[in-house]
Amino acid sequence: MTAAIRAGRVTLRPWRASDLAPFAAMSADAEVMRHFPSTLTQDEAAAFIARAEQHQAAHGFCFWAAETSDAPFIGAVGLARVTFDAGFAGAVEIGWRLARPFWGQGLATEAARAALDHGFSVLRAPEIVAFTALSNTRSMRVMERLGMTRVRTFDHPRLPPDHPLRRHVLYRLEAP
Repeated sequence: MTAAIRAGRVTLRPWRASDLAPFAAMSADAEVMRHFPSTLTQDEAAAFIARAEQHQAAHGFCFWAAETSDAPFIGAVGLARVTFDAGFAGAVEIGWRLARPFWGQGLATEAARAALDHGFSVLRAPEIVAFTALSNTRSMRVMERLGMTRVRTFDHPRLPPDHPLRRHVLYRLEAP
């Protein structure tokens, strides 16, 4: 993506060097990362951004930086190929992670809807999936607002058997 994707109050755009500090701060916030295996260090946040940019170069899409007219960085929202095997490897996944000041305003849904539209209209994905830990009811509500259907639960293969977040739920939306 060379141009930004604008939708309502949110813009999805390529990463900038200035995004690292706020992304690292957001990814170190224990409440933001409550449904992820761990918080991220600054180096791990930089590696996430590098992987996103590599994914963009290879596939034409990624988890992009998200902003509003009032805030130059609110989080990361976008699409990626699922690389682990849980019965849907290779599918296009949609995901989001917003900094806490931007929760509860409908921004995740707006940004995700823009990413979905891009996935279906530009990438021609036949379906898009989303998944999260069973405890993440906020993200499940976003998935449902997007029109996604709960398909099943599964054990995330990258988490150890005794990990409290191992059990996940899979949602799916077919192309219109």
